Amino acid sequence: MVKNTGKRAGIETAQVYASLPDAAGEPPKRLVGWAKIELAPGESKQVSVPISRDRLTIYDEDSNSWRLLPGNYIIRVGGSSQDLSLQKQVLF
Repeated sequence: MVKNTGKRAGIETAQVYASLPDAAGEPPKRLVGWAKIELAPGESKQVSVPISRDRLTIYDEDSNSWRLLPGNYIIRVGGSSQDLSLQKQVLF
């Protein structure tokens, strides 16, 4: 849920980041999805940001293909990479 608590109309960008399993050797946050939401003063909206599987894969040189590593992924959501107030762990 995104809410405009101000007195003016505005736009918020909901950002979704993923932390891949340690074995991936990737940075701690990968931007995997986002959505821009226009909100009137005081308005709230439910937002869905679909994340395609390929956003969570890494390139495996040995098999010459993209693959999803087994393990724990942490999905974080917020208005910026520094403000990710929602979090969910997902096991693949």
